[in-house]
Amino acid sequence: MSDVADTRLSAFVLGHVQGVGFRWATRSRALALGLVGYAQNLVDGRVHVVAEGPRAKTEELLDYLRGPDTPGRVDTVVERFEAARGDLRGFVER
Repeated sequence: MSDVADTRLSAFVLGHVQGVGFRWATRSRALALGLVGYAQNLVDGRVHVVAEGPRAKTEELLDYLRGPDTPGRVDTVVERFEAARGDLRGFVER
């Protein structure tokens, strides 16, 4: 992991976000922002998004997750920022 990945975003996205291309769109946006991480469906219907990179870029991804351009319908996003761990490569859908 490069030294520019100083922040880790962990976001739980609630709403109609499974089966609508949400993870793919999140991956596309994250890669465009130069972030690494993953978007994973959870059994309770949420999507868990983890992304590492510069704080400003992770905040842009969070804004996207909350914005009107995501597939499906986002009702709530619960996020946490912490120091990057440096254990992620690429951005994948799980």
